[in-house]
Amino acid sequence: MDEREQIEAVARMQRYIETHLDEPITLGELAAAAAYSPYHAARMFREYTGKAPFDYIRSYRLSKAAVVLRDQDRKVVDVAFDFVFGSHEGFTKAFSRQFGLSPKRYAETTPAIGLFLPWDVRPYHLDVKQGGNKMKKAQKRSFLFVQVVDRPERKVLVRRGVKATEYFEFCEEAGCDVWGVLSSVKEALYEPVGMWLPDKLIPPGTSKYVQGVELPLTYDKPIPEGYELVTFEPCKMMVFQGEPYDDAVFMTEIGAVMEAIDAYDPAPFGYAWADDEAPRIQLEPQGHRGYIEARPVRPLARE
Repeated sequence: MDEREQIEAVARMQRYIETHLDEPITLGELAAAAAYSPYHAARMFREYTGKAPFDYIRSYRLSKAAVVLRDQDRKVVDVAFDFVFGSHEGFTKAFSRQFGLSPKRYAETTPAIGLFLPWDVRPYHLDVKQGGNKMKKAQKRSFLFVQVVDRPERKVLVRRGVKATEYFEFCEEAGCDVWGVLSSVKEALYEPVGMWLPDKLIPPGTSKYVQGVELPLTYDKPIPEGYELVTFEPCKMMVFQGEPYDDAVFMTEIGAVMEAIDAYDPAPFGYAWADDEAPRIQLEPQGHRGYIEARPVRPLARE
């Protein structure tokens, strides 16, 4: 079987799950979406996502349910039924096993937990695995949007690596489930980000590239094991947004935008790069909005 067709078949199953998550889903229905036999559909799904279909579905439903409990005043039993669990008891048992606390306790305290966030198999397996995880060159890209913003003093929940200087090295060192933990934080000021830290924020034996989420200075909830809470100073950031792109070639497109940012001269606008003062930040790549990155700047001294 052609690998590209297998990847597309798994992507079709992922889309079917996404659109039917609040309904019963059978292996036969997934196989029909994939256009393969149930046996081959289940085998391919595990191979390319790392989870058996119904483990994937259960983890995803529980994570969606956790977000509802975090953000809405809902009864646990109602949320359980919304996500196709047959009983309050079964939902509570599954939730507790996945997150380490009961849904009732979670709704009351909303600590950071490891949400399961499915990822589209096509970008990784078609653009990264088959083409290498290096940022590849593409035709020169223009920016849709450039602006300078002020970021105030804030706390940041950070997960560090050891030697990582980019995302894939970080995943090898810290795991690829960090994003789920960061995304679960109710008090987050913005979405989770990847960051290249300046030397002054890198303790010995830790990585330049980290992942984190910005929080209010008043944040005081328990910190998950392996994470730390640090305070970032106020800074100015020049934010770049690239053109929308096809997610299946995200590495190529991101590489082109990053290259354009590195070549950008902020001086005509009265700024200089300040990579030694604050982190350089990248948002989660999403093709529909284009790649977004923010780089610290300082005003040029007036003559």
